[in-house]
Amino acid sequence: MIIDLFVPCYLDHFFPDTAMNMVKVLEKVGCGVNYNTDQTCCGRPAMLDGYTDHCKEVGTKFIHEFQNDRYIVAPDSSCVAMIKNYYPAMFHNTVLHNEYKSIQKHIFEFSDFLVNVMHVTDVNAHLEATVTYHDACNALRELNIKQAPRTLLSKVRGLNLVEMDDCETCCGFGGGLAARIPQLADNIANQKTENIIKANVDYVVSTDMGCLQHLQKSLHAKGSNTKVIHIADVLVTGL
Repeated sequence: MIIDLFVPCYLDHFFPDTAMNMVKVLEKVGCGVNYNTDQTCCGRPAMLDGYTDHCKEVGTKFIHEFQNDRYIVAPDSSCVAMIKNYYPAMFHNTVLHNEYKSIQKHIFEFSDFLVNVMHVTDVNAHLEATVTYHDACNALRELNIKQAPRTLLSKVRGLNLVEMDDCETCCGFGGGLAARIPQLADNIANQKTENIIKANVDYVVSTDMGCLQHLQKSLHAKGSNTKVIHIADVLVTGL
C-alpha cells in the first residue's frame, strides 16, 4: 500500500525527526510513503485566529496537493481534526466539494491508521521505560482516538504503561490558549503535570507534539525528570 504523508508545518520546522520516525514505522509495516514537497499547512492556525478567508485559501492549496484516493497519514491529531471536522463548513457545496469529501474520508492520525486501517498492533518496538499516555483533546474529543495508541504501546517490549489520574483532561495548549492566555494555559498544565509526577514515569507519550512541548515546559519548571515523547518516537525504538 502506498500512502501520502502529511507533515504539519510546525512538526516540519521543529520536530523533523519525529516525522522521519513515522516514515520508518510505516515502511516497517509495509507501506510505501509518498511525500509531496509542495505541502505546507492545513489552515488551522489561521482558523484559530479568526482569519477564515486565509484559512480557506490554505485549505484550498491543501486539497489541490492531495487529489488522489490514497490514504493520508499525519503524526498530529489537531491537523487531522481540522480537515475532517472544519473543512466541511468551508468547502461544502463548492467546486471542491468532492475533493474535500475524499480527503476527509482518507486522512488519518498515525496511531489510528496503524491499528484501525492497517490492523497492526505490534511493530516489534523495544523501550525499557515506564510511561503514561496523555489524551490530546483533538484526538480524544474530535477523532474518538483513545484505544489505538494504548494498544500500540502495550505491545512495546520492556515498556510499562500506567494511567495517570485524569488522563483525559486538557493540558492547556489547545485552541491557541497557550498563546492568547498563557497564565491560564500554564495553570491548566500545572494540574496535569501534578498527575504525571504522581504517576512516577520516565516519559509522557501522546499523538500531539504541541501538547507534549507544553507539558515539558511545566515539568521542567517543577524540576521533574520526566520527559515527553511522541508515539512515533516510541514505536521506532528497536527497529
